[in-house]
Amino acid sequence: MPPSTALTGSRTRRSAQLVWRGMATSPRTYVLAVLSSALFGAATVAVSRAVGWATDSVVVPAIAGDQDAQGRIWLAGLVLAAVAVTLTIGVWCRRVWAGWGYVDVGAAHRRRLADAYLRLPVSWHRAHPAGQLLAHASADAEAATGVFNPLPFALGVVVMLVVATVMLVAIDPWLALAALAIIPAMVVVNLVFQRHMSPAAMTAQRLRGEVADVAHESFEAALLVKSLGTADREEERFAQRTDDLRAAAVRVGSIRAIFDPVIDLLPNLGTLLVLGVGAWRAASEAVGTGDVVTAAYLLTVLSVPVRSFGWVLGELPRGLVGYDRIAQVVDCPDALAPGRSALPAAASGATGSRGIAARFDGVGLDVPDAASNAPVTLLDSVTLDVPAGSTVAVVGVTGAGKTTLVSLLARLMDPTRGRVLLDGTDVRDLAPGQVPAHVALVAQSTFVFEDTVRANVTLADEQTGSNDADADDGDDTEAGRYTDDAVWAALRLARLDEVVADLPGGLDAPLGERGANLSGGQRQRLAIARALVRAPRLLVLDDATSAVDPRIEQEILRGFAGAGTTVVMVAYRMSSVALADVVVHLDGGRVVDVGTHEQLLARDAGYRAIALAYEEETRRREELR
Repeated sequence: MPPSTALTGSRTRRSAQLVWRGMATSPRTYVLAVLSSALFGAATVAVSRAVGWATDSVVVPAIAGDQDAQGRIWLAGLVLAAVAVTLTIGVWCRRVWAGWGYVDVGAAHRRRLADAYLRLPVSWHRAHPAGQLLAHASADAEAATGVFNPLPFALGVVVMLVVATVMLVAIDPWLALAALAIIPAMVVVNLVFQRHMSPAAMTAQRLRGEVADVAHESFEAALLVKSLGTADREEERFAQRTDDLRAAAVRVGSIRAIFDPVIDLLPNLGTLLVLGVGAWRAASEAVGTGDVVTAAYLLTVLSVPVRSFGWVLGELPRGLVGYDRIAQVVDCPDALAPGRSALPAAASGATGSRGIAARFDGVGLDVPDAASNAPVTLLDSVTLDVPAGSTVAVVGVTGAGKTTLVSLLARLMDPTRGRVLLDGTDVRDLAPGQVPAHVALVAQSTFVFEDTVRANVTLADEQTGSNDADADDGDDTEAGRYTDDAVWAALRLARLDEVVADLPGGLDAPLGERGANLSGGQRQRLAIARALVRAPRLLVLDDATSAVDPRIEQEILRGFAGAGTTVVMVAYRMSSVALADVVVHLDGGRVVDVGTHEQLLARDAGYRAIALAYEEETRRREELR
């Protein structure tokens, strides 16, 4: 397990960790950004010093009629112009590098979240709504990144303050003390601000996730909402969440509304203090007029850079909250730990079967109850052999554990007890990529991307295969290479090739959002083709043909039988179940009986009742057709 990404320690320590880790994401970029900001800071101090020098050496004597001073006016202008050009270069470089660093940090947060989402099991995703996951990748990532926008500017101010302090102390310690008095005042204001801001920001970020979740549910259920006329209920539910979010955002804004003006006021108060102390020191002839002008002008030009500290301090509480919410996902311990083993090569025996032999060895699975958190048993003591190249049908009443059982073959989750073996190897010992390389699962609910047919089958951005005659005759799926011939072969086996051929553009035909221009059965066949193009050695069908016409379903299943692939399917139509080599009757998470369709009809009363009910339901649907 990688080290925890969570921030630890006091609020100050956690803030320092947040800043350091973000800058470590793009160290070279942030070094350039900070150096550019330091150049800007030094040039800003140089401008104030140049103004003071010009006042004492050129402006005041020239006004008094000094001819030499009047002749040096061009020199003063040249010095000021040179410092101004340096200042401009520093500003430009700082903004460019700081912008790149800001984007890099945000991208790093989103990449870590994406890696965690892919790594975490389906059981974790079922416990976390999609809207919440979207909020992590949008609002939380944005909050954790916001502090890095003004950060290089603020770090450059540190250089500016050091140079300014040395110069002011050299001019007069009292002027330096007056100018720097705003620093401890800013620290005190920030401590008070963070104490009030952190809980308010936490509440606002949590409510953003809830609003995103409600909105996502409403959009996903648009057909249901429209057909049942529950739009008013959804509007009320969304309005309630947004009202809560608005109140939390107003609370955050109210705190910022007090903090920001105070931070803006401090540099102005510092300027007045410097003028007052400077007038007193000039009256006692301890400093010159130019020195007072230098100190006052320096604090004036420092007012905006010093405010960058306020921007950083203002973003830190929200940044800490956003980062903590991201870390909760990234550090989630429920990941399926990968092994290092590989599946043996496909068998080449007398049968020529390339399928995988699977075995459930005393498998049990417990999950926590959503209300009481007490363990609930979904599978218990399941022992079952799936011969290589066979077709196995899993049958049972609703809630018997069929989907849970077949999901273990694709390692969407791990059993609590026992082992799931593929060709004698525990799936928990297999290296990353081994299971998806050999096992393909097709679920009942099918997702279709708003893309072309080819892209939906290959799940690739572009075609990388070749249709040339001299192309490699090896496996089309190696390294993700899917030729048009391989795609058409998968579509043909899924009995969708004729439908695609009739579409304008064929494989390049665009499919609407979620496959809106396909029927439910065609979407399911597209998902089957998506699995078949990868030439899996084990194909898992979780009621993946429920919307397919029975005749076409029969043709698809017979095609599987001739391919030598091991097929495990959750099925309801008895005509399909009868084609299976082995039928497994599952009830209450336990295997009741195993045998052929005819054997189970003869000796298993529970299976017989299910079969008769399914046949009656099939007959009723056919009559409705």
